[in-house]
Amino acid sequence: MCAHYTEPLSVDAIASAAHMSPASLYRYFKAATGMSPLKYQKHLRMQEARRRLLAGHATAAQIAQAVGYVSATQFNREYRSTYGLRPGQDAARLRTRHTPNRTATTRRA
Repeated sequence: MCAHYTEPLSVDAIASAAHMSPASLYRYFKAATGMSPLKYQKHLRMQEARRRLLAGHATAAQIAQAVGYVSATQFNREYRSTYGLRPGQDAARLRTRHTPNRTATTRRA
């Protein structure tokens, strides 16, 4: 699942490959991860999207497509639901948080 998080998820196909019923797969998957398979896929997509946004080499729409979303609007909605900010706002906040404070460093020298 981690290697194919950008692809549409078919719980039936995963269950078949694992020789389980979809209900059993769901139950075991949720017990192991604390999430449903679809929620886990969304979690993987959001983590990768956030990593790519922080790198700053693409737009939110490009990242949405790269992590498997067909709709940039849906991506933006889910991103905001997950992280509390729109993708661009979150990336800007993260970048300022990870930038060393030069004033504090200079004062110590």
